[in-house]
Amino acid sequence: MNTTVSHRLWAGRRPLAASVLGATLALGAAGVSAQAQAPAPAGLTSLITATPEEGFALAVKLSQKGVGAVQKDVEVRKSLRPDYSKDADSLIAVSHVIATHFQTVAAANNHWRK
Repeated sequence: MNTTVSHRLWAGRRPLAASVLGATLALGAAGVSAQAQAPAPAGLTSLITATPEEGFALAVKLSQKGVGAVQKDVEVRKSLRPDYSKDADSLIAVSHVIATHFQTVAAANNHWRK
């Protein structure tokens, strides 16, 4: 794909991509600095799960909790949902965040090897 076509494809998505990237970076930075001092959120006391399926569910939950940590205003999150729920780039970005969390959970569980 040439750069002109690529530029046109991303032209309208830059603010959204920047927002997703910014939220992801902020979440990561907040997690590192708060890790030693904050208690675990309700229901998130361990990365250890019995099965890969439970590990994936935990990865999804971690991702959801991350959004809530970055944007605490429930009404703002609800108002933005129609925009990102129909945007392929946003959905792909969310999939990447979940996949990153799943890698962490899988490593914590030794990839469920017996």
